[in-house]
Amino acid sequence: MLMTKEQYIESLRQMKTRVYMFGEQVENWVDHPIIRPSIECVGMTYELANDPEYADLCTAKSSYTGETVNRFTHLHQSTDDLIKKVKMLRLLGQKTASCFQRCVGMDAFNAMFSTTYEMDKKYGTNYHDNFNNFLKMVQENDFVVDGAMTDPKGDRGLAPNAQKDPDLFMHIVERREDGIVVRGAKAHQTGCINSHWHIIMPTQAMREEDADYAVAFATPTDADGIYMIYGRQSCDTRKLEEGADVDLGNAQFGGQEALVVFDNVFIPNEYIFMAGEYDFANMMVERFAGYHRQSYGGCKVGVGDVLIGAAALAAEYNGAQKASHIKDKLIEMVHLNETLYCCGIACSAEGQATEAGNYQIDLLLANVCKQNVTRFPYDITRLAEDIAGGLMVTMPAESDFNSDLVVGKNGETVGEICNKYFAAAPSCTTEERMRILRFIENMCLGASAVGYRTESLHGAGSPQAQRIMIARQGNLEAKKALAKNIAGIK
Repeated sequence: MLMTKEQYIESLRQMKTRVYMFGEQVENWVDHPIIRPSIECVGMTYELANDPEYADLCTAKSSYTGETVNRFTHLHQSTDDLIKKVKMLRLLGQKTASCFQRCVGMDAFNAMFSTTYEMDKKYGTNYHDNFNNFLKMVQENDFVVDGAMTDPKGDRGLAPNAQKDPDLFMHIVERREDGIVVRGAKAHQTGCINSHWHIIMPTQAMREEDADYAVAFATPTDADGIYMIYGRQSCDTRKLEEGADVDLGNAQFGGQEALVVFDNVFIPNEYIFMAGEYDFANMMVERFAGYHRQSYGGCKVGVGDVLIGAAALAAEYNGAQKASHIKDKLIEMVHLNETLYCCGIACSAEGQATEAGNYQIDLLLANVCKQNVTRFPYDITRLAEDIAGGLMVTMPAESDFNSDLVVGKNGETVGEICNKYFAAAPSCTTEERMRILRFIENMCLGASAVGYRTESLHGAGSPQAQRIMIARQGNLEAKKALAKNIAGIK
């Protein structure tokens, strides 16, 4: 079944999700002006899946039933599926210029499917069947599922079991015949409030003494004991200003992050996918991280496409589009952006089937992809800000451009003064110039930055996390053997 955008939004209204922001509980969070743009962003994943023009990219045939499902709920069955995933994410980035939030769930599904299979093979557990039944239900209902991996971590120098406060890592506090009780939190959770369910995974490799922290499961977002504290974004309160439009930059779409707290939450047996098998924690982390690092070769490229277009418009509106240095900067932005896309496609094309049967990307190339994503969007952003000019961050408010307050000696209003002195090339109105500059500000510095610049650095792991994996996957011994063979060293 494919859900529509309207059905999705209505389904959120039926939930009892607990959300807190600015020290208060948000009762109608679905229509809250700060939160709603992120819901619209997720809504685009439903709109495109129901559009025949995009059906090939945004839907797939379920490996369980053969029925058409949203690709965000799909298990990758081939390298073609992996490539289509990247292309779909680029398309959504182009349509929203922000974070559409469903990637983490899709990446968690595929990591969980293969890891639970191998866990069951070693221990005779029933986790793989549990997961398959859960994912079938998700596909049938076209649910949004948040993939939650990042624990607050506390003192990074200490293992989970050695923390002063045990809740700084998600852990099992009680084992019952019918399930487990968990306590802790997951931080920086993308799209968590907008999701119907959460999949929880361990955040790092574990040792035997961390067995209670090696836990993975699924739970409804509004389960008893779960609540969320919304994360702030730069310029977020502009959305609360009366009549806000131009100053928002991207008034339609936005990202979402929050702290998700689990206050002694009961998880029934059928939704448990790991409960103490600490030796598989690292496998789950590496596979999820690999899939998610592949994702950035699509979503960040799509958002980059929009930012490049906005920079080109700013140059045109400033009357500088023919300057050679402007042309060269735009070429460099395209070069960097397409290099990211190449990495996303490459790690997909080099994918291989897992023992469980779904397809996994090439882990080395996926980490190279994300390592580039920690750098290139910063250069693209710098060039966009260079082309846009300083007015992007010094321009008066939209209300000043619309003000009727008389200030000039000849009766000019504040609005007339602003429109006069901030006019540029005849190809645009002052308002159009203002709109594109605010849009670039939003993408580079504001609310959309959570889906582009800073998130490019820390999402799916910090730069050092990728470098560790590159060192692990780089196979230096094989490369040394190549050199020895050609150099004649025995």
